[in-house]
Amino acid sequence: MSLFANVRAVLFDLDGTLIDSAPDLGAAADRLRTDRGLESLPLRAYRPMAGAGARGMLSVAFGITPEHPDFPHLREEFFANYERCIHERTDVFAGVPELVATLMQHSLQWGVVTNKISRFTLLIAQRVALFGGAGVIVSGDSTPYSKPHPAPLLAAAERLGVEPRECIYVGDDERDIQAGRAAGMGTIAAMYGYLGTGGHPAGWGADAMIYSPLELLKFMESD
Repeated sequence: MSLFANVRAVLFDLDGTLIDSAPDLGAAADRLRTDRGLESLPLRAYRPMAGAGARGMLSVAFGITPEHPDFPHLREEFFANYERCIHERTDVFAGVPELVATLMQHSLQWGVVTNKISRFTLLIAQRVALFGGAGVIVSGDSTPYSKPHPAPLLAAAERLGVEPRECIYVGDDERDIQAGRAAGMGTIAAMYGYLGTGGHPAGWGADAMIYSPLELLKFMESD
């Protein structure tokens, strides 16, 4: 498969693709429940929706959507909880440091495009050494639109000085693949991530699927 033919940059989603933040996101949401005298939920309840941020965590914790009148208040409380515990249990997925090092050895730029707001993305980038080598980090509030709109991916390509067609985007949510396709990039579904609760990833239309970060390298070897 010639996914890496003429590729100059690889862009990644953050949560569920580069880092496993579900334990801290779930803990922040579950704290809302226990503070209100509700029973704690297990991490396995929160994990599939961790990639959807506050929207996903509050849907699990309380079964509400952003249209609910209590959502704005609960979201701010969730944000405060998350900011306090953002690095307690979060870790880089196994294989990611080696993957990034290999990309850089092959003179490929890499970066992050996430729907996570910069308030939290910057905290992670400052405290996790891996992100010091990122050529670009685009957060959910860096552009007027967030994924599945292609604007964040197009902004990342522009900042790296490459054409969208010279990029591959890797993510664990259908919105990632939709955004990548709309931007004209090659797309890879990270099957080891959170995946949400939508249809099976085989129906997302990604160019390829990987089941561990280092599997990405097999596409480089085949070119």
